[in-house]
Amino acid sequence: MYQILSWIVRYLLIALVYYFIYSIIRLIYLDIKAINEKEARGPRTPYLKLVNRKERLDFEIDELYDLHEETTIGRGKENEIQIVDQFISTRHVRIALDEGQYFLEDLGSVNGTYLNGEKLQDVAKLKDGDRIGLGQVEFLFVKEEEEEED
Repeated sequence: MYQILSWIVRYLLIALVYYFIYSIIRLIYLDIKAINEKEARGPRTPYLKLVNRKERLDFEIDELYDLHEETTIGRGKENEIQIVDQFISTRHVRIALDEGQYFLEDLGSVNGTYLNGEKLQDVAKLKDGDRIGLGQVEFLFVKEEEEEED
């Protein structure tokens, strides 16, 4: 009896190790895939990158969202970025381009918008690497600076 139990435990541990290795390889693959998608989009286009792990969310969401002159995010279909999260308002937040800079504005959402962990009280200027939190989702604002040529 002890020998059978010992064999079962061995095989379970081996399976667990293989599953762990599979998970690591899958994460590496997803990161490489996201990098390749970004390179295919072309450089210098500001975008939002999902910080959360997609599989932990109970709704569909993309890894990357390109930003336009004005981009609204919310649950409603009229938004450029629609996120069907119960904690996000119908029109939650706006990201607008003004004089070459992007600005973040909460549109009176119930649960608020967070910029780098602090609740957004007024319009805020975005810079590369800022974290935007709304509902269960957190995005990284990426704006690659143009290289100046001499």
